[in-house]
Amino acid sequence: MGTGENGGAAPSPSDPSPSDPSPGGPLEGVRVLALEQMQALPYATQLLARLGADVVKVEPPGRGDSGRGSLPAMTDPAGRRVGATFLRNNLGKRSVCVDLKDPRGRDLVLALAPRFDIVAENSKAGAMRRLGLGYEDVAAVHPAAVYVSVSGFGNTVPTPYAARPAFAPVVEAMSGIYEAKRTGDAPPAVAPVGALGDIGAALYASIGILAALRHRDRTGRGQYVDIAMLDSVIAMTDIVTNLWSMGLRKGDLGPLILHGFRASDGWFVLQVGREEHFARLAGLVGRPGWTSDPQLATRQGWVDHLEDELRPAIEGWAAGLTKAEACEALGAAGLAAGPCLSDEEVVADPHVRARGMLVEVPRTDGVEQPVLVPGNPVRMSAAPVPAERRPPWLGEHTDAVLADELGLSAAELKALRGDGVIA
Repeated sequence: MGTGENGGAAPSPSDPSPSDPSPGGPLEGVRVLALEQMQALPYATQLLARLGADVVKVEPPGRGDSGRGSLPAMTDPAGRRVGATFLRNNLGKRSVCVDLKDPRGRDLVLALAPRFDIVAENSKAGAMRRLGLGYEDVAAVHPAAVYVSVSGFGNTVPTPYAARPAFAPVVEAMSGIYEAKRTGDAPPAVAPVGALGDIGAALYASIGILAALRHRDRTGRGQYVDIAMLDSVIAMTDIVTNLWSMGLRKGDLGPLILHGFRASDGWFVLQVGREEHFARLAGLVGRPGWTSDPQLATRQGWVDHLEDELRPAIEGWAAGLTKAEACEALGAAGLAAGPCLSDEEVVADPHVRARGMLVEVPRTDGVEQPVLVPGNPVRMSAAPVPAERRPPWLGEHTDAVLADELGLSAAELKALRGDGVIA
């Protein structure tokens, strides 16, 4: 299923090794201490790990990252649930279990912080500050740290939503995109593309981290990178506010063909927004007269006559073609079109295989079908793609990290474990 760029089968992720935490890559030598959960930050730190950073993930004893409890799930070698959200966001990391609510656990994290370039968290706004692990606390022991917060509504600017919890669909709804795409009295389509609010925030967090590291290279100073999920989604759904400001209302787009059309085996999407492209479409579907039809002389005319004129002709042309064949013909004519693929079709897609965009994570509970996790979309000509490493089991690297980084003895680790400070 996951295949490499040369067409061969992609290797399954190897075991993360405490003695060799960094797999190499452009960020080799960069170290991240991640107090994270679910997806908004873990996706960002996984991307950094895939680019070569050493990411140590701090999880609470017992349940661990709340993403482990998501469904569907598999079980790890110890019989504990490992949910889909965790599996797709934590490749290549090491896991340390520390109770941050215990002062001794907080002190362990503050002792670790100076050994890392980046300290990152995605708790509810203000939560880390109340635990004594906010930016000021970390900067006091490590002034050069890049401290990153990802939260629903941000930490550094007063907002009426500061105290609210947030998941991706919440901020997606607040961005206006749900209402823009809702029709009639139908309810909004919630999470139509998965966790856009999480992944969008993660990508902006990654950009902020890389910029802060570059700034530190020049000045020697760390800083606070504050990412709000709502800000990130508003940036990604820019058409909502931009088009409103230019006179469009209720999700209306500018006049162009941007619609789905039916072929013999399903649907494809076609975008035509320029007159020369409309002429190519007219010729391809056998309607050259469109280019001289006064009703279709403007882009608004295309939209006005989509259902009574354009759609019947386009779908009549496509009726004898599969969606893939229709898109191939449209592409050959210089028109942008793509088939609407099912989940199984995406898994088998030749582009996805060629680019190695699915990583197989073998299951540890006797199920033959491996878990498929999206691969790394960042390709760099001077940096080979590092081998993927499986997600860590809960607390798998606690002893090794605390012993290697802080010099804690076996007796000290045993005492902390006995008191529930680590696990």
